[in-house]
Amino acid sequence: MKGLRMNWKITILSFGIVLFAICIGGIILIGRVIHLQEQELGQRLLVTARTVAGLPSIVSGLMEESSRQEINPVAERIRIINDVDYIVVLDMNGIRLSHPNASRIGELSQGADERSAFAEHTYVSKAKGEQGTALRAFVPVMNEQHEQVGVVLVGQLVPGLTGVILAMRGQIYATVFLSLLFGVWGSWLLSRHIKKQMFQLEPEEIAQLLVERTATFNAMHEGVIAIDSREFVTVFNDKAKSMLHIEGDVLGRPIREVLPDTRLPEILQLNHPIFNQELHIGPAQILSNRVPIKVGNQTVGAVAIFQDRTEVTKIAEELTGVKAFVDALRVQNHEYMNKLHTIGGLIQLGAKQKALDYLFQTIEAQSELSGFISSKIANESAAGLILGKISRGRELGIEVRLDRASRLMQFPEDLDQHDMVVILGNLIENAFDALKGKEGHKEVFISIEQDEEVLSILVEDNGSGMDEETKRRMFERGYSTKDEVSRGIGLYLIHNIVNKCGGYMEIESEPGEGASFMLTFPMTQRKEENDGQSRTD
Repeated sequence: MKGLRMNWKITILSFGIVLFAICIGGIILIGRVIHLQEQELGQRLLVTARTVAGLPSIVSGLMEESSRQEINPVAERIRIINDVDYIVVLDMNGIRLSHPNASRIGELSQGADERSAFAEHTYVSKAKGEQGTALRAFVPVMNEQHEQVGVVLVGQLVPGLTGVILAMRGQIYATVFLSLLFGVWGSWLLSRHIKKQMFQLEPEEIAQLLVERTATFNAMHEGVIAIDSREFVTVFNDKAKSMLHIEGDVLGRPIREVLPDTRLPEILQLNHPIFNQELHIGPAQILSNRVPIKVGNQTVGAVAIFQDRTEVTKIAEELTGVKAFVDALRVQNHEYMNKLHTIGGLIQLGAKQKALDYLFQTIEAQSELSGFISSKIANESAAGLILGKISRGRELGIEVRLDRASRLMQFPEDLDQHDMVVILGNLIENAFDALKGKEGHKEVFISIEQDEEVLSILVEDNGSGMDEETKRRMFERGYSTKDEVSRGIGLYLIHNIVNKCGGYMEIESEPGEGASFMLTFPMTQRKEENDGQSRTD
């Protein structure tokens, strides 16, 4: 029922537009017809006037007083034959010598448009008289010596607008009928098409949806940006403006003009979604999901939904810290239980001095390691992580060695505490995984070197190494050589961090010969970043 009402509304509106267009067109057409009729009538009047001016009886009547009575009968015959309203012959004094109304013969003609005719001019004028507006053709009468002896005036009343319409009423009726018929039919087709394009929604429903959509987008905690197929902004909610420090109304503007470094237009070319990607856009570092907008099989735009990574980082740091703390406590609990059992056994055997020596040796080794890491690694999270991994390695029978030349006093501009924990944690855990099942000595070597220009992180192991397929696919999200669920994320995250910071990653590995991961980050942002280059050998 709503759809039918909507169709009739559009049909009536279209019908009114068609009718208005017909009226305007009709006025213009009738005006043109009247103009053409006047031109044709003017030419006919000139022909008649020339005919009368060339008659010998008219010329002789103007030159000889005795022949003047012949002028009016001749002029009247020609008037009737040529179907004109009047033919007036004037002498050089402006006296009428012929007229349809005989009582006016001999009177002085005082028309305002007659003077030029007495100067041998031939022309057509339009004048308003007692009976209406008339076209008047003026032709001078010349004798054999080419001297002007009088003027012939031929006039015809011009039909008014009503007369023209009445004369053309048949054509007008046919034109209006056909125009309205096809106009109504076209309007109905147009209304159906518009209704289909608007998903059978009423105009007020569309307006309500627009208001609700705008309010919904602005109420979201995530930033939302959408563009059409021409890369013009169609949605830019308040949260996105706040995150990216954008002010004013940006709807309808090109997205590259609003955000020169945006990655949203590439979705139009890729034509597939990209989820959970970390990006730098303007001053913000965000976690973005970008999806193409499709109608049927056609991509008509793209939308990005993103969060400020600062909040996500805080949550991740909390989760990482809790997990690292729990792992460290578990490892230390297991390690110290073994040491207590050892001390207790020595006391039971009566070797009290050996028990004391073992206790002092354990305390000294742990204090020396903790003091060294604390003095060389300024960040507590990174220091705690390394200390926990060393303890975890002892539990697994793996020697974890930290290069005594290691040093970390501050992070590069684009690297933060969370990134460092992700890098070290995943590289060391991958090394532990590579050493599972290995016989003999197991070793993981860690080196962190820093100067004013770069920060270098090296993690090496003597584990199983990587084959060619693993080296080729190791940065793919979800790819893993393990069968466990939720694996294949660590190297993907590290690769994204390297890309973000403009770093460089060099990987050396051969099957059965272990692996070496070297990551290098600039301490200050370079003007031309190398876009996270990586090399595998």
